[in-house]
Amino acid sequence: MVCWSAENATKAYLQTMKMGKRAKEPDVAEFLSALAAGNSAQLMVEACTSTAGATTLALVAAAHQTGGRVVCILPGLEELHSSEEALGPDADCVEFVIGDARILLLNDYRGADFVLIDCNLEDHEGVLRAVQAGAKNSGAVVVGYNAFCKASWGMSGSKTQLLPIGEGLLVTRVPATTKRSRWVIRVDKCTGEEHVFRIKSSPRKNIEA
Repeated sequence: MVCWSAENATKAYLQTMKMGKRAKEPDVAEFLSALAAGNSAQLMVEACTSTAGATTLALVAAAHQTGGRVVCILPGLEELHSSEEALGPDADCVEFVIGDARILLLNDYRGADFVLIDCNLEDHEGVLRAVQAGAKNSGAVVVGYNAFCKASWGMSGSKTQLLPIGEGLLVTRVPATTKRSRWVIRVDKCTGEEHVFRIKSSPRKNIEA
């Protein structure tokens, strides 16, 4: 589990405040940058419905503190060009990708540890499920913005908080799948020596009859 870094969070927050001079929702951006940086996020992915903006800049500010990558998934070329124009020089810090967020998060960006999802996406809950599947080993923090526009997503085995920031933020932590371990002792019949092995196994699921 990654320990919270107050120093990273504070620096990212302050940097985002400076960027917020051209951002429409500085409060949202500042919160997101502090959250991503505080969790020492290394692979930050945002799934947008339109032009990248304040939320993307928040991830850029966090990446400056953690040394991580920022990926922005867009629906088409028009959104790509408008995003590059909107972000200006900061666009060079973002890897823009065009495609289906669900497929990309299950394949190319499987294991992303911080994901932003625009709840205006047609299948934003499907994108969330893709993140859940891809983050089983390492875990992830997932944030949905524009949450007041859609019903709150549900997720078994996780806690979701709806925060009244901007147009609403849904914050979910996808837990890493922990593996149990057990010790096995084997005795060599010829020498009488004992050999101890540690075997890791996934948690068993309860099966109801």
